[in-house]
Amino acid sequence: MSDAIAVLNSGSSSIKYSLFLLRDEGLELTLHGVVEGLTTSPRFVAKDAAGRVLEEKSWDGGAHLDHETALDYLLPYAQQHLGGGRLVAMGHRVVHGGLDHARPVRVTADLLASLEQLVPLAPLHQPHNLAPIRLLLRRQPGLPQVACFDTAFHRGNPDAAQRFALPARLHAEGVRRYGFHGLSYEYIASVLPRFDGRAAGGRTVVMHLGNGASMCALRGGRSVATTMGFTAVDGLPMGTRCGALDPGVVLYLIDQRGMDVRAVESMVYNESGLLGVSGISSDMRTLQASADPRAGTAIDLFVYRIGRELGSLAAALGGLDAIVFTAGIGEHAAAIRRRVCEDAAWLGVALDPEANDRNGPRISTPGSRVAAWVIPTDEERMIARHAAALIGRG
Repeated sequence: MSDAIAVLNSGSSSIKYSLFLLRDEGLELTLHGVVEGLTTSPRFVAKDAAGRVLEEKSWDGGAHLDHETALDYLLPYAQQHLGGGRLVAMGHRVVHGGLDHARPVRVTADLLASLEQLVPLAPLHQPHNLAPIRLLLRRQPGLPQVACFDTAFHRGNPDAAQRFALPARLHAEGVRRYGFHGLSYEYIASVLPRFDGRAAGGRTVVMHLGNGASMCALRGGRSVATTMGFTAVDGLPMGTRCGALDPGVVLYLIDQRGMDVRAVESMVYNESGLLGVSGISSDMRTLQASADPRAGTAIDLFVYRIGRELGSLAAALGGLDAIVFTAGIGEHAAAIRRRVCEDAAWLGVALDPEANDRNGPRISTPGSRVAAWVIPTDEERMIARHAAALIGRG
């Protein structure tokens, strides 16, 4: 059996996992799935590379798994699936790498301590990203672990794109625009030449549209600007996050409404976005199926903000050769793509409605001045590539 690399993407109530075999011809996905509902109704699903369910398990009777007990179940299952193979590394998605990390790194206790200092900048993600790393450092200290950062891909942005108009000392101390979803954008940049050589070498805006949503301007496959900033709450409205917000609103909520910092944090991260505007749901599928006018208002705002940011990123690029839709909404919501493309007609996007309805991959007409694509992202494969390279197997 081949050696393998496992990838973990740990959230507050779930652990997504993938297992890649190291073949001579590259990485081969052999197993993926999720342990979800950790704090409510735990459920485990394992699928093969084709998406066929290999095993399902639910814990009844009010059992509440935590990250440690979930890993106790997941890791032996993965090892059993390998047969005589060997797990040679574990790759992890870590949302925030701060000033110090512009590339993936091997995990050490000192690294873990430094990443814990960044929890206030990504409170929805960072604590849960780090939990399995901490557990594995304690339990399997000999297993190489690799941390891959969502911020790293954007660290090469021009200085002006990283700055806020705040006192320079704050910029030097790390108060700057970092950007996120970098692993997704890095993957799209790596496969874009297969779809469109002109876009890969030119000016492309990639839209990562899911429960978390952002956009990134690529020039020659490198990030030059992105919509998220110091934290992952900036930019587009998201499932429960507000996106771009006048800082005066925060001051008003504290000064005039008597809200403390934790209450404001909960509002902008957990009670806003599609959920806050609609009062119905954070799930785009639910909103699209609803006849409630509040659902329509939330969708309208989401599409409007995408159009505004697209114009901004096209300006940062000095023109536009292609747009790419990816992630859950981007890959599956044809109606959202249609509206975005129609609004972008002024930039040279001409939508092919039939291609859009079948999810592409190309959804623009042959004569469209700006090409439009639907390309599924694969952050887990990107993490596995980095892990393989760092242990000398890439």
